[in-house]
Amino acid sequence: MSLRWISLLLCFLASACTQQSAPQTSATAGVSEEVAAVQRKPQSSIDWSPLRLEAGDAWIDCGADYHKGEGVPLLSLAYIDLRQAMQDCRATGLLRLRYDGKITMSFAALVERAGRVASDLGIGKRILDIRSAGGSVESAIRAGDAIGENDWTIWVRSDSICHSACVLLLAAGDMRVIAGPVGIHRMVRVGSSATSRKELGEELRRVSDELLNYLERNGASSEVYNLMTTVPNRTLHLLTDDELDRYGLSGPNAVEDDLNRIRLARRCGNDFVRRRDTFRRAYDAQCAHDEPGEQQDVDDMNSCGLGLRERFGFPDARCPNDSPMAELDGAILAMPEIPENEGEVLVSAAPTPDEPATSKAAAAATAASKVALASPSVTPASDASRDVAPDALPEALPDSKIEQQAPASDDLENVTD
Repeated sequence: MSLRWISLLLCFLASACTQQSAPQTSATAGVSEEVAAVQRKPQSSIDWSPLRLEAGDAWIDCGADYHKGEGVPLLSLAYIDLRQAMQDCRATGLLRLRYDGKITMSFAALVERAGRVASDLGIGKRILDIRSAGGSVESAIRAGDAIGENDWTIWVRSDSICHSACVLLLAAGDMRVIAGPVGIHRMVRVGSSATSRKELGEELRRVSDELLNYLERNGASSEVYNLMTTVPNRTLHLLTDDELDRYGLSGPNAVEDDLNRIRLARRCGNDFVRRRDTFRRAYDAQCAHDEPGEQQDVDDMNSCGLGLRERFGFPDARCPNDSPMAELDGAILAMPEIPENEGEVLVSAAPTPDEPATSKAAAAATAASKVALASPSVTPASDASRDVAPDALPEALPDSKIEQQAPASDDLENVTD
């Protein structure tokens, strides 16, 4: 055999030896293989630039009982101040973030930052207790992605509302407990230069793909988009309990449930998954809907569910943090070691090479510039009609008086006036 053929044969044998093994299939995969938690959309790096809420108020509380109060007012979004406000929640493993105001870019930043700090402190359960008449669609999508990334439960209490762009937040929550009115209407672009229906339609189509993709990846129906493009802007369509269910805006998030099912079966067992599914059906039938002539609040639904889950063996001794309604039990995760000098950790723990840490000087400047904003007055919409006339719409939330992070003039605004 010639030298040329011998060389070719050696090359062929060498390549055969270095071929990658065949992909592992479900038949060959070991059942003990760890399945990583899957997120609906990876969160981008957080910008820790100085920022204040310009159209709303926020509070931090470490318990689920809102009858005791909203919690501690949150006056700064700096890392060091957020961490200080959440310190006590390490003991309960539960964070409740109450927000009352418009959906803006500063609100989206609040949700992003609060989720990050809660993770750094080992606070495993997060509740967003929302009251909003709407705001920027783009801001709602950004906030929703942060909600989906950081495992938030969303509450709409009977003394609260969730209208317009706020509805998009519900699509992203892991669990949605709704007692107050949820309303939707057509988007409108602030500062639009459109002079015809065609031009206005072209402006809206620029965000249509992003909005539809957002709804799809969070398991919400495209019917939400249809309502946001058809219901006249000067009216408000209040969603019924049946519509909230059908559109994927209430109860457990279907996408998150699908992502967790295999992981839970392997870690907690198939019996756990069966009991959890049976509990959820019973919860929907007995706790999630009002009886005729009765008006439930979030705490009524929670009390009903907490009593009901004991019949199904929850909290589960093996997997308590994955049990239904575990957000009310709290979960204390592995926390970073806290040195004796707490002040140093508050600064050094700020995540970054690519996200600048807040210096002590910057923290002092932030503290000096804290501003207390008055709570916006919002009157819940009447339930007398599912489609509400303009006169019945809630009072408008005040416009921003702070220049920093005001919504861009070309943002899609979806707010009740």
